[in-house]
Amino acid sequence: MEATAATGAGKAETLSESFARFLAGLTLKGIPAPARAVALRDLVDAAGLCLASRNERYVQQVLAACDSEGPCTAIGHGQALDAAGAALVNGVAIHGEDFDDTLEGAPIRVGAMVIPAVLAAAERYGLSGEQTLVGIIAGMEAVCRLNHVAAGHMHRACFHPVGVIGALGAAAGTGVALGLPPQNLAMAFGIAASMASGIIEYLTDGAWTKRLHPGWAAQSGYRAALLARSGFFAPRTVFEGGHSFFKAFAPTATPDYSHLTEGLGENWYMERVVFKPYACGTMIHPYIDCTIQLAQQGIKGEDIESIVCETGEGLVHRLWEPLAAKHQPPSGYAAKFSMPFCMAVAFYEGDAGLAQFTDEKAKDVRVLALARRISYIIDPDNEYPRNYSGHIRVTLKNGQVVERRQPHMRGGMHEPLSDADIVAKFFANAAHGGWSRPQAEALLSFCQDLGEQPDLAGLARFRH
Repeated sequence: MEATAATGAGKAETLSESFARFLAGLTLKGIPAPARAVALRDLVDAAGLCLASRNERYVQQVLAACDSEGPCTAIGHGQALDAAGAALVNGVAIHGEDFDDTLEGAPIRVGAMVIPAVLAAAERYGLSGEQTLVGIIAGMEAVCRLNHVAAGHMHRACFHPVGVIGALGAAAGTGVALGLPPQNLAMAFGIAASMASGIIEYLTDGAWTKRLHPGWAAQSGYRAALLARSGFFAPRTVFEGGHSFFKAFAPTATPDYSHLTEGLGENWYMERVVFKPYACGTMIHPYIDCTIQLAQQGIKGEDIESIVCETGEGLVHRLWEPLAAKHQPPSGYAAKFSMPFCMAVAFYEGDAGLAQFTDEKAKDVRVLALARRISYIIDPDNEYPRNYSGHIRVTLKNGQVVERRQPHMRGGMHEPLSDADIVAKFFANAAHGGWSRPQAEALLSFCQDLGEQPDLAGLARFRH
């Protein structure tokens, strides 16, 4: 159903309308191969993460709170759900272990909000694999571009961009997959902006609410697209108006709307999506690499007097402070957002994967002892958020000083993970969730061949 004249037909095109016009015009044939490849890699990564977390208590609790049955799949679970429920559960599962993608240059998760919403819509409405893939690409590009408009400012206002930007990205992806015309897709942005939410108070004690944000954004975006399809009237000036989205969620910003207008279809922001080698806060990764290198050099934990890290100011309030609390995180989940803990556990275990962030590991005496010897200084020349780098200056008890630098994040633009790396991660995550190799291979093949699927009915095979 076309939006009515009351939505502003005949008036000057707004930012939401022009951006929607670009997204609604996307076709799989017109999307460059690198962008298509990123979307499929993200789908594979996301599916593996659904399996990795399928038995975790928080996922089971979210699943138990879904009280509507339907034709849609929460990957790795036998219970069939309505579309909103499936979007919620899959979004929580993908992001729950903090092992999902991020965007380099303007940090935000991307696939965890878009993929669940579009898969649910495709399953519910019998969409083809091609329609589904175009929707995923549209939603991911929308998330990436929208997050650049006021990068960093939502965190300063205590909002989590995943829940805020994510609702709009999910709406865009769902709306494009459903074939909404531009005017209705613009309304979806206006509707989703009133559904956006997510505060970062979880940082205080490692609460689980962060895990909800992408799932809530996914189901909200799905609902927004359906409302927009019906012709529901929403603000045309949701981005530039006097009471607009960015004024509400990023009040300290001077929004740069060029990201919604320039280079559309030529410069694909989603090609900057990063796939994570470690299951913790993205900006910690280069520091983890530094401490792993230190251990590989043969230095022992008991020989270390102190470790001082040069860091960007933007990392401090989420990953370093309050320092005493970061030195002794209260849970395995809170430990994922502690720079000292992540560095210390990786030093001893050579990794920072799923096994390193259990509640039991968060109490490891040896790890905590080293974490307490790790501190930071702010480097005014640090490139964050344009680039994630790491540095450690280690003073040994014999007076020797050792330094290590990691110039960029592995998995990002400078050193991307290969397709083989992502597939290996997928199989490891599937095994962690208790799936057999043949089961995992079937899901991998389905994801990799998404664009050729006649519909999404085959997704139901993965309800177990």
